[in-house]
Amino acid sequence: MRALLVYPLFPKSFWSFEKALALVDKKALLPPLGLITVAAILPQEWEFRLIDRNIEQLTEQDWDWAEIVILSGMIVQKTDLLDLVDEAKRRGIKVAVGGPYATALPEEVTETDYLVLDEGEITLPMFVEALERGEASGFFRAEEKPDVTTTPIPRFDLLKFSAYDNLSVQFSRGCPFQCEFCDIIVLYGRKPRTKTPSQLICELERLYDLGWRGSVFLVDDNFIGNKRNVKLLLKELQAWITQRNYPFSFSTEASVDLAQDTELMDLMVECNFKSVFLGIETPDEASLKVTKKFQNTRDSLSEAIDAISKRGLRIMAGFIIGFDGEQPNAGNRIIEFIERTNIPIAMFSMLQALPNTALWHRLDSEQRLVNQDGNINQTTLMNFVPTRPITDIANEFVDAFWQLYEPEQYLARTFRHFMSMEVAPKPTQRLRMKSLTIQRNDLRALLTLSWRQGVVRKTRWQFWHNLGRIVWKSPHLATHYLTVCAFFEHFYEYRQVVRDQIQGQLQQYLAIGSSHHHDQDYIDPIITQSA
Repeated sequence: MRALLVYPLFPKSFWSFEKALALVDKKALLPPLGLITVAAILPQEWEFRLIDRNIEQLTEQDWDWAEIVILSGMIVQKTDLLDLVDEAKRRGIKVAVGGPYATALPEEVTETDYLVLDEGEITLPMFVEALERGEASGFFRAEEKPDVTTTPIPRFDLLKFSAYDNLSVQFSRGCPFQCEFCDIIVLYGRKPRTKTPSQLICELERLYDLGWRGSVFLVDDNFIGNKRNVKLLLKELQAWITQRNYPFSFSTEASVDLAQDTELMDLMVECNFKSVFLGIETPDEASLKVTKKFQNTRDSLSEAIDAISKRGLRIMAGFIIGFDGEQPNAGNRIIEFIERTNIPIAMFSMLQALPNTALWHRLDSEQRLVNQDGNINQTTLMNFVPTRPITDIANEFVDAFWQLYEPEQYLARTFRHFMSMEVAPKPTQRLRMKSLTIQRNDLRALLTLSWRQGVVRKTRWQFWHNLGRIVWKSPHLATHYLTVCAFFEHFYEYRQVVRDQIQGQLQQYLAIGSSHHHDQDYIDPIITQSA
């Protein structure tokens, strides 16, 4: 079987980082780990061709080669995924679809031949058996969660390494918490399932043997969901990465209770973890309780962030506006918190009710869901009727996002964050500082960044002053610091996208409401609340 694996396009988003990636001649932040894991589970006598549409075009030769097309994607990729299904059907090629979007909303992917839902370790063998029986269509679901210790090493060899800024691996699935808005516990359950330490290290060894050197993102939605198993992994990883002279640096996502475990933080730093993404959501304790994110109410969020950054981990964090019962000026409170805690990169969005989450079911029972046929991303209005005016929430969101990514504000926050870190350089970092070698792409990126932020813009004095102090205090952090400065090239443009799209939608919906047009199920409650 000749299987064409296709990863749909992502829309421009907070995480797309086009301008920053262009500095180092990369096309995408991360590869499609799901699809290369699918390729590893399917029969290895099949032939595979992977096309990530975020880095390359899908050609006529690719279509002509394929006997079956296999697609996977998230909800934000739905438009391109559905277009690809239509194109495959138009060409008379069988098509199979799986992944988070299809699993959450199978009723939207009705034109496909095969729906392979839930986790592939269980449903992909069912799909293969159906093909072997000559079945022309199929719908495959799993009634249980698979044991991920049986998951094979992903087919990393299918990737075009040079196109990606990071490669990715996965250690665990699931999260022990019960946040009302989160679909991770719907897709993967509340009992974290982990691979064995030797299993994950075999995956890293495979990347190493294939020649990858650089950043690796552990895509776990809560890396520390099973702290016992994570510590077992890190202790073995520490020996492996030291022996190989630190070929990789790591980043991941974790819950805020990481701050309460100094042994875990120290192990992560010793294994060359550079950053961690935290789901803060809001500094408003009442909103945290409403959304059942109780783990963020047990200790001081500010103290937790300070503890993590001082151990040497750069913090990225997620924030949300629009929780039920939220008081006015939530956007300003989020800005004040981010500035006070010196979080450089803050992913900020309006609350959305994702399919089949506890939030979605509650709002459905309250008849508050609206616009359920639309896309869900960072630049769409909320898909439910909030408890305060949608115009207030949207305007607070836009204003806060704009302020967060003001050039001077961003660079000042980033500088303060790195100055707070207390971490010694790794042996290889000391060697690299002595050798002063630099790659061509890195040199071009440095020159471009220095020109834009250190010459052209009004940040010029601030850029050089901050860089000089970082180099003087912690020279081993200079490259990491400049990388975070480079991310701003994306936000500098993306904040205008956020403002234009949200304000455009507000104007459209208010105009529709005032003209008494159709779509009243969506417009009426919004106009009523905005009056």
